[in-house]
Amino acid sequence: MFGALYNTIESQSVADGLIYNMRRIAVLIPILVVAGLVAGWLYIRNAGGFSARATPTAVETIIARTARRLATPAGARDARNPVAFSSDVWAEARAHFADHCAICHANDGSGQTEIGQNLYPKAPDMRRADTQRLSDGEVYWIIRNGVRMTGMPAWGEAAGDDLESWKLVHFIRRLSELTPEHLEEMEAMNPRSPAELEEERQDREFLEGKPTEPSPGPPPHRHKEQI
Repeated sequence: MFGALYNTIESQSVADGLIYNMRRIAVLIPILVVAGLVAGWLYIRNAGGFSARATPTAVETIIARTARRLATPAGARDARNPVAFSSDVWAEARAHFADHCAICHANDGSGQTEIGQNLYPKAPDMRRADTQRLSDGEVYWIIRNGVRMTGMPAWGEAAGDDLESWKLVHFIRRLSELTPEHLEEMEAMNPRSPAELEEERQDREFLEGKPTEPSPGPPPHRHKEQI
């Protein structure tokens, strides 16, 4: 009888202890959340606020890559490229990339452009393992659907396989094979502003020995070179 009574008392003590610990946790969690928010606010205030010039921290990078992977459906990761690679496909992909993508990613995929380096996060160097180890399906999904809260928009058709985007997957896989001739060819296909076109016209006329006169209009807008 005493043994049963002892076990009952012990069980009640354990239950009371669990309830007490759960209550402590229930109180501590909001306190920790508030403390984290306050610490984050103080850090941001002392650091001068949010700026796209900053480099994402290691924690931000891990969270962003994890979120990107979780956002890609498993079926999409396993998708295979329906476009067979050929020299014509590669040429089409180079032209497409030069016209649509190089303004942020650079013709060689390095991301070393004025816009690419001032995004947050910065445009990645797609020649590196962080991009190249993604499956073809993941690369296609990112091109097709973009990446939220970054500078990467969604491209291509909303429904069905977008073959032009699949061709870009071939291009990204072969960034290391680009030659100086390829890059020169792509540079000629990069979009140009009216100011750049005017500058090229004046250079061409100067080389041809013609008198150069600036076209009427506002002076070109230029940003200072970053060091």
